[in-house]
Amino acid sequence: MKKIALFPGTFDPFTLGHESIVERGLNLVDELIIAIGINTNKKTHFSLEQRLEMLENLYANEPRIKVQTYNCLTLDFASQVGAKFILRGIRSMNDFEFEKSIADVNHCISKIETLVLFTKPKFIHISSSIVRELLTFEKNVDEFVPKKLNIYKYLIK
Repeated sequence: MKKIALFPGTFDPFTLGHESIVERGLNLVDELIIAIGINTNKKTHFSLEQRLEMLENLYANEPRIKVQTYNCLTLDFASQVGAKFILRGIRSMNDFEFEKSIADVNHCISKIETLVLFTKPKFIHISSSIVRELLTFEKNVDEFVPKKLNIYKYLIK
């Protein structure tokens, strides 16, 4: 049976930390679905379409990675796509507490397993919110996002 994992997030924008989790996650599963969640409560810097295009372009040559969007409970989407695992990255103890609670509830409801990868130390300081803040003030973010993401192409001038 094919091992499929869902890597859910807003990915606004997708960072080097995210990329590292994806690369390492591929060592654990046969297929990885990067699932861009639609969260109307979050103010995003990039549109859903832009984030989808960025990630599709970034992983165009990786057949084991699919990029999709969803607008429902993550568990329901995982079920729809046949994922048996949810992949999560953890940078801090706060992340751990939050992710553990969600993982416990998810397993209780659906028996889905959460695979947790700890962020590599060189990426711990990187977060999408910090990158968004830098972009808001027109700062260079090259050291925080994959170069192939071509993030500047999507910035409104």
